[in-house]
Amino acid sequence: MKRTLISLVLLTAISMSLHADEQVQRLAGGDISLLPSYEEYNTPYKDQDGKKIDDLVTYAADNLHWNACRVRLFVNPCIIDPDTHDRQGEVQDLDYVTKLGKRIKEAGMSFLLDFHYSDSWADPVKQRIPLAWQALSEEELLDTMYTYTRMCLKTLVDAGATPDYVQVGNEISYGILLRGNSAKSEDRIFPRDPYDQHPEQWDRFCKLINQGSSAVREVCPEAKIIIHIERTGDYVACVQFYNNLEQGKVDYDIIGLSYYPFWHGRLNAELPSTLTNLHKAHPNKPIQIVETAYYNSNWPKDGINFDTRSTYPATSEGQSNYLADLAKTLRQYDYVTGLYYWFPEENGNGGPKWNENTIVIDGWINRGLFNPNNHKAYPGLYRLGAFLGIDAAAETVTDDAPAGNGIYYTLLGVAMGTDRNLLPAGMYIHNGKKIQISE
Repeated sequence: MKRTLISLVLLTAISMSLHADEQVQRLAGGDISLLPSYEEYNTPYKDQDGKKIDDLVTYAADNLHWNACRVRLFVNPCIIDPDTHDRQGEVQDLDYVTKLGKRIKEAGMSFLLDFHYSDSWADPVKQRIPLAWQALSEEELLDTMYTYTRMCLKTLVDAGATPDYVQVGNEISYGILLRGNSAKSEDRIFPRDPYDQHPEQWDRFCKLINQGSSAVREVCPEAKIIIHIERTGDYVACVQFYNNLEQGKVDYDIIGLSYYPFWHGRLNAELPSTLTNLHKAHPNKPIQIVETAYYNSNWPKDGINFDTRSTYPATSEGQSNYLADLAKTLRQYDYVTGLYYWFPEENGNGGPKWNENTIVIDGWINRGLFNPNNHKAYPGLYRLGAFLGIDAAAETVTDDAPAGNGIYYTLLGVAMGTDRNLLPAGMYIHNGKKIQISE
């Protein structure tokens, strides 16, 4: 309760203190959708010095300078993936997400809810319609899109886990709620190229998205709606996609992008090109990087579009340097307002041993921010706050972070006055230095 009250005080101060000439409010954090599963198997989490982290959610808020977390939601999670036939982390049903969302909110962070509208992974090549919805007509599907979204949001609101941001779909570059085997290109909603003109498919697509958006506006009127794609390496494709949304009168607030440098291109080339061209075409839509990650080991033999190892080796140091550079790059664009690391909680397969009783996922993706052997944090875990102006890895404040004149600032850059005794407990910037004020 005390943490919630402190958060309310800070939010009130933010609403009173923000002016047009003050810093842009940014969000930094991670998609922690599998954390409760690791916790269920008593998987240890330790800081970089080997000290046990009792609760990664509160640790992220208090020590990593995160102010947001993202969580995915499946309709009826399949648990065993229909393509790979193993455990791929598809366990997030509404009850699971409600509990985790409440923890995020109680830690004082913003909560980004990621609707997958599927029983398994929804991504560019898989947007399968949920099994329970497959017999529905198109008219019934439109109605279900609205009623399901509304029901989920109402459940979260009633539980004290109101989302602050809502993704209506996950990586929906090639469509949403596809019938048949959507892994086959001929079954996609956009059968050849999603950015060709297919009026009938775009009409269906936009209607479905607006059904989800309508539910968000009704149940969570303060929440911001994100439309998320992954074609970040191709600015022409990105601009055309959001142009089509505009033509289809889709209701949303924020452009959401996945950016993985090994798939989408260089920090100093493809990414800036996409960001600047998207902003030029849609200047009223902020942009958030809702997914990013980098390998800490075991560079894959195939499936990679760009070999970035000469700049960022597949090591924990290379991973950390990538995140530091990404944060620095994104801070150059005041319309980029969010940065989320995907799957930072990856910590081996879960549990102390490889056996059927302690497996969270089959195999390691090797992009997490914890060492799967000794469970210590990699240095990259402490880098995400640099997007807000605070680099916890280096314990430094960036040049453009607020400072001076004896004023205490929150990590979001909001002035809180000069009287230390009137401030709630938390982390602040004071005269150019980061300080902790205890209760």
